[in-house]
Amino acid sequence: MLRIDCQTHVFPREYAELLTRSSGWLKATRRDQQYLISYDRIQQFILDPQSYEIDGKIRDMDEAGIDIGILSINIPGPELLPPDLGEEGAGVCNDYIAEVCRKHKDRFFGLASLPLQDQDAAMRELRRAIHELDLRGVVLYSHINGRPVDAPEFEPLYALAETEQIPLVIHPTVPTWGEVLSDYSMIPMIGLMVDHSIAMLRLILGGVLERHPELLIVQPHCGGVLPYLMPRIEEQTEVKRRGREHITRSPREYYRKVYLDVVSPSAQAVRYAYEFAGADRLLFGSDHPWVKVGVFRDCLESLGLDPEEEAKIFGKNARHLFKIT
Repeated sequence: MLRIDCQTHVFPREYAELLTRSSGWLKATRRDQQYLISYDRIQQFILDPQSYEIDGKIRDMDEAGIDIGILSINIPGPELLPPDLGEEGAGVCNDYIAEVCRKHKDRFFGLASLPLQDQDAAMRELRRAIHELDLRGVVLYSHINGRPVDAPEFEPLYALAETEQIPLVIHPTVPTWGEVLSDYSMIPMIGLMVDHSIAMLRLILGGVLERHPELLIVQPHCGGVLPYLMPRIEEQTEVKRRGREHITRSPREYYRKVYLDVVSPSAQAVRYAYEFAGADRLLFGSDHPWVKVGVFRDCLESLGLDPEEEAKIFGKNARHLFKIT
C-alpha cells in the first residue's frame, strides 16, 4: 500500500537567517545554532533547524513505513515579513524544497510558499514554483499578515489555482488575536486550530468557493473545529439566513469538496473526520517533526476501515491530488 505523508515540514537554515533581518511584527534572534522566533508579545518559540534535517526525516519515514512526503515550510512563512524580505524568503524556501525533491525524487514532492503581502511578487513566484521548480501546490496560511484569506487582493491566486488545478493547502499560523490565548501555551493547544478553521469558513462565506467551484483546498488537522460546528453554522445560514451575502448554497455543500488531513493524535477525532467527510476526502499526514509519524499511522490503522478506503486515505487520494505518477 502506497503511503504519502501530506503534512511534513522543513526549515532551511538560510531562511532562518533571513528571518533575523525582519524588524516588523515577526522577529528572530540567533541563539548558537537555534533561533528564538517572536510574534510581537503574543508568542515565542525556539526553532532548531537541525530537527528538520532531511536524513532524519527519511529515517523516520522508513521506520513508519511512509513512502513519500509532501514537504512544506513550517511557520513562520514569508507572508509575515516586510515585502522585500517576503519575496526573497519565499524564493529561498521554494528553492530549498525543490532541491530536496530533486535529490530524493522518489521520496519527496513539495508545496510552495508565496509572498502574498505583495500580489505581483506572489504571482511571479507562484508561476516559477509550479512551472520551473515543479512544486505541486501552495501553502495558504490562515491569515496573510493580518489580512483574511477571502480579501479581494487574493482573487488572482484563486483564479489561477482553479484554472491550473493547483492545490491550496491551508496551514495555521499564530493568530493576530492570539494575545487572549498567550497564557498557558494555549496558542498551539487551541489557537492554531481555531484560526485555520476561521480561514476555511471565510473561504466559504466570503464566496471564494462560490466564485471558484473547482478550487482544490486541503484543510489540516481533521478540519480543526469546523466539522464539529458545521450544524451550528448551517442553522445560522439556512434557518436564520445570516452570513449568506456571498453564497447561494449551504456551507456544508461547499465544504464537501474540501480535503481534510488526519493529523490528530486521537483515533476518535480521526473517526469523526472519516464519518464526516468520507474516505475520498481524507489525506494522511503527520506534522513531522513535531510528532512521531507512527502516532498518526497507528490512529488511522486502529479504525479498522475497509482496506480500499484505508488505501485511499494513506496514499491514493494524495497521489491524484498532487499529480504523483
